[in-house]
Amino acid sequence: MIAPEHFGWDVDDGVATVTLTGAERKNPLTFASYAELRDTFRELAYADDVHAVVITGEAGNFCSGGDVRDIIGPLTEMDMPGLLRFTRMTGDLVKAIRGCRQPVIAAVDGICAGAGAMIATAADIRFGTPSAKVAFLFTRVGLAGCDMGACALLPRIVGQGRAAELLFTGRSLSAEEGERWGFFNRLAGLDEAQELARTLAHGPTFAHGMTKTMLDQEWDMSLPAAIEAEAQAQAICMQTRDFTRAYEAFLAKERPVFAGD
Repeated sequence: MIAPEHFGWDVDDGVATVTLTGAERKNPLTFASYAELRDTFRELAYADDVHAVVITGEAGNFCSGGDVRDIIGPLTEMDMPGLLRFTRMTGDLVKAIRGCRQPVIAAVDGICAGAGAMIATAADIRFGTPSAKVAFLFTRVGLAGCDMGACALLPRIVGQGRAAELLFTGRSLSAEEGERWGFFNRLAGLDEAQELARTLAHGPTFAHGMTKTMLDQEWDMSLPAAIEAEAQAQAICMQTRDFTRAYEAFLAKERPVFAGD
């Protein structure tokens, strides 16, 4: 993959670390970084050297959301077609994060607001430091809380009532409250997120991709349909070499070495 221009990118031991940048303004998103993030996550479907992803921010903050000067100002002067192109593009970033086959972990520190909060919400797993503060600020700028899939994703993580409170008020969710509500899997930092990502990257990555696919697809299925879909998905995984490797390692009393095929 080509190294991006508008955020940090590092690949090590099968783990890609995406670092949102712009520390002087708490790592805001711009038109260019939105689009490049979307395209990068789309390309991950074809990245053979990346098996897990960590998203973080630089200098003690995650992301302050859309840049006020570079995005909010120009939006006030756009016509409806231009606005719709923008809102669809930001939603496509969430689709790309959800659609890539790799597990995505958000390592949240400090401010995580607006679109930044939605990037964290789109991740499969979220870690937060004790200083993390998450806020869905859309209502604070006169917009609805239904942005980038917030009304679909957030209730599935924290519950309908809690999501409604956060999206109506735009208030900050503290790290401790975020862990208690289930937004954060645990209170931990970037090192722990990368350690988990390395563990996942060395696991049965084809099977991990299948797990992520089914977690998304089964939202809209009845239980019988979901059980049948999982039966077919698991039968596919049983044809992989990783499944055979695990069995042979068990017989030899060894730890399996997975290759993702």
